Amino acid sequence: MAFWGKKQTEIKTREDRNKSGPIRRLWRKIKSINWKDPVNRWKLLLASLVGCIIVFGGGYGVLSFTNSPSFCSSCHEMAPEYSTYTASAHNQISCVQCHIKPGVVNMLTHKVKSLKEVYYHVTGVPNQIVQTEEEAVSNQNCLQCHSENRKVTASDDLKVDHKKHIDEGIPCITCHSGVVHAKMAARELNVGKDRSEWTSKQNAEKLIEEKYLRPNMGTCIDCHNKVNKGEKPWKEITYSIPANPEEAAKVNEPEKAPARNTEETKQDTQEIILQAIGTNKTNTKLSMECKTCHQSQDIGIPKNHQAADFDKNHGQDAVQQLDKCVTCHQDSNWTKEIPKQDIMTLLKYGDKAPKYIPNAEKAKEEAKTNTFCNTCHNKLPSNT
Repeated sequence: MAFWGKKQTEIKTREDRNKSGPIRRLWRKIKSINWKDPVNRWKLLLASLVGCIIVFGGGYGVLSFTNSPSFCSSCHEMAPEYSTYTASAHNQISCVQCHIKPGVVNMLTHKVKSLKEVYYHVTGVPNQIVQTEEEAVSNQNCLQCHSENRKVTASDDLKVDHKKHIDEGIPCITCHSGVVHAKMAARELNVGKDRSEWTSKQNAEKLIEEKYLRPNMGTCIDCHNKVNKGEKPWKEITYSIPANPEEAAKVNEPEKAPARNTEETKQDTQEIILQAIGTNKTNTKLSMECKTCHQSQDIGIPKNHQAADFDKNHGQDAVQQLDKCVTCHQDSNWTKEIPKQDIMTLLKYGDKAPKYIPNAEKAKEEAKTNTFCNTCHNKLPSNT
């Protein structure tokens, strides 16, 4: 029995060798080749070259495709981002030129991290797509195209020494967070139920609005005010990127909630306004006076504001031109927070106020409720 068992084992081993897998058979065939023959060596070189072309060419093709805006638009959840991109001034560059730091390593690392987006796409897309700390657009990306030496805006009105800001370590997106996507995350216009409204280019143009593409004066004021208090808010990248409403809702701490309408915020804003008009000459590191940044006299100090009795007699101007007054003197210009908006209301009526008809009662009400006007008017009799 022992002899018979041994015989069977030997036979089984030979059969295993005869039935070896394709990889083993290929390896045996390669070993059997006469590599001393120059022809065989040239064949190997040619096969290796073709293999490299297929592997690297295919990989490059995949990278190029996944780097294209058309790939981003293929996911329905990216409709708001893609629509705002196509309607922006940056629509001639690819998404990755902003969203991936320069360099092959950064590119490959980002592709691996992006696998989580595929996971979300399959298992359940978040209600709102919001830029995270890891994905914040870096200065490196911006400086690929833009110069850091600009000292004034394109309109030649606003003085902004970009190099000073960059040398201080301030991210470009602190001021320019809406340059492509019009701050739609902060306005909460890219939530799940509204994504279908972004498929029309006409809708995108209505929703973008120029004022959300440009830096908001409230952002400059908020940052400068914090610097005057000894802070450097940009050190935390969360200061420069839109807040995630879903994450904010999970936080129960009162100090995490926006303080837009609190009495403390109102008082702080009024102190800034007094600095801006030159009434409060406090010893600050950064001057908050309008003329410090604005070169244009029409914006710094409009001509009708230069009349000697303007502070006492501007009421009639306000009644006749209240719509022009609030262009500068409205609360949204003096605060960093962006109010939530309703997408259907914007599509139907837009964000423009109806044509103003001179109305003394409306001007009086504005003087009481508008933070800028109320800075002085709260000290006047109620019938004024």
